[in-house]
Amino acid sequence: MNLPNKLTMLRIIMVPLIVALLLLDQEGKLIYWAGILFLLASFTDFLDGYLARKNDMITNFGKFMDPLADKLLICSVLLCLAAMGRVPAWAVIIIMAREFAISGFRLVAVEKGVVIAAGNLGKRKTNAQTLWCAFLLFPFIWQYWELTATLLMILALVLTVWSFGDYVYRNRQVLKD
Repeated sequence: MNLPNKLTMLRIIMVPLIVALLLLDQEGKLIYWAGILFLLASFTDFLDGYLARKNDMITNFGKFMDPLADKLLICSVLLCLAAMGRVPAWAVIIIMAREFAISGFRLVAVEKGVVIAAGNLGKRKTNAQTLWCAFLLFPFIWQYWELTATLLMILALVLTVWSFGDYVYRNRQVLKD
């Protein structure tokens, strides 16, 4: 397993730690540690992609697991934040529905021998979702800038829906029998 793939696996391992910190946070102090771990996990996403492209270490494992690691990280944090009352559940449902649909789409593609890498719009969607989550994981920021939090949510949701349509359209041949 190459270094980019190890970084992807590290991101997956960090998810339960972040979730535990968020769910065990009774006094509002662990959320900051969860935020720091989230930022570190998000940095591994940037780093694994950079290293894989720079050193020509792109693998089918990475093409499949990197987006899955992103989905686990983002969806887990958003579910915790919804449980904490910091984000609306309907917004999390939209994001998770898109992620499940794309995962199913990718499984159909794999059955046909096609591995689909993430596109630029999908990467922008992930960046917007990551920024929104990071903003919400540091309450000393968002409690004073609620409008910013709302705008980040809208941006993340627009890119979520747009990237879904784009992804399905660009890879529509996978759905043909």
